[in-house]
Amino acid sequence: MKKILFIFSFFLLLHTPLSFAEPDTILITLSDTMNKIKFDGKWSFPPEWKNSSLDTFGPNKIRTAHQGEFVYVLIDVLSDSTYDKGSDKATLCFDTNNDKSIIPQEDDYCFIAILDGKQEFILQGGSPFRISSHYQKILTHENFIAIGTMSDNNDRYSKTPHTSYEFKIPIEIIGRSNVYGFYLQVFDQSSGQTFTWPENINTNNKIPPTNLWGEIISIDKSLPEFPLPLFFFTILLFSMIIVSKKLNYGRLRINNQQIFER
Repeated sequence: MKKILFIFSFFLLLHTPLSFAEPDTILITLSDTMNKIKFDGKWSFPPEWKNSSLDTFGPNKIRTAHQGEFVYVLIDVLSDSTYDKGSDKATLCFDTNNDKSIIPQEDDYCFIAILDGKQEFILQGGSPFRISSHYQKILTHENFIAIGTMSDNNDRYSKTPHTSYEFKIPIEIIGRSNVYGFYLQVFDQSSGQTFTWPENINTNNKIPPTNLWGEIISIDKSLPEFPLPLFFFTILLFSMIIVSKKLNYGRLRINNQQIFER
């Protein structure tokens, strides 16, 4: 039994995700409350985005979660308190194969929300035109939402109005994966500043190549919470314990029977 417990402890040590401590990794979480979100571009009521992962870039916040067929993202841009309607924007990008190519490929997608804009946009890599960073606009998905506005008193981090963006991204577009390449940028027209995640990427007002992006990680390819390798190992462990107990019980019966026969 001690050997089994040692093996289990050693396995847990080996499979503790080192990426948890890496600065360029976002760990997306499963949530059962994302279907209750009011998509108005801001944190609308106290528990709205509470059940989501929190990450930061500069003074700003990223909340991420997934539920059902969608990935959900809130970008709380605390650094931008000016209202530049139609000019400020947030861009989320996914390298769905996480192949970190220098030139964007067809598996790379970017989703754009404009501050109080009338439209949202989806870009796909693979364009031959360098001037557009090798992206081209494609038709939006009927269930895709990307919206930006100014925050209000319900915001969790600041009562001062600032730009904020909400995204609802269909997994049908980006596919199911345990690891995506991931990039985020927000643009503040009044200051001319661009904030990025990973931080401090020189964008030159363009989308940088995917080899500079970070990663957003779920546990397995259907985006559940429980890691499958650990799940199967846990089943194996308990099976070993049960077998070990049965073997010990069998030996005990044999020994007792031998003692009785004597």
